[in-house]
Amino acid sequence: MRRSLAVLGLSLSIGLAALLGAVPGTARADVVARINLSSQQMVVYVDGRARYGWDVSTARRGYTTPVGSYRPTRMHRMWYSRKYDMAPMPNSVFFRGGYAIHGTPHVRSLGRPASHGCVRLAPENARTLYQLIAERGMQNARVVITR
Repeated sequence: MRRSLAVLGLSLSIGLAALLGAVPGTARADVVARINLSSQQMVVYVDGRARYGWDVSTARRGYTTPVGSYRPTRMHRMWYSRKYDMAPMPNSVFFRGGYAIHGTPHVRSLGRPASHGCVRLAPENARTLYQLIAERGMQNARVVITR
């Protein structure tokens, strides 16, 4: 069974970030979700400390996940994609236009590119991120996507 936390690589990343005590390259935010497109991993920092590490799925060939630093623009407990056949997007955190971080039932695809551009998470991880941002406020959150 696939682990949502890559034991070696991600643990070292979280440990290093914890030692450094800060999230490099981002403005101060209570919650920072850092997504690495190359590793298909998300590390969630809370108050500058790495708290969670999860597999994600981002854009597959022919689609794009935007790179950059964003503030969440809107959140929905349940959203249905009007563009992709009303596909369910639970615990959606939109960060740029129609791009969002959200839960997916396609957990077997996590850890490799598989989406139309959104950042997919296991349902329980999407719920955790959604709740963190809801509790602390969108103005205190940041989504950072790198290659």
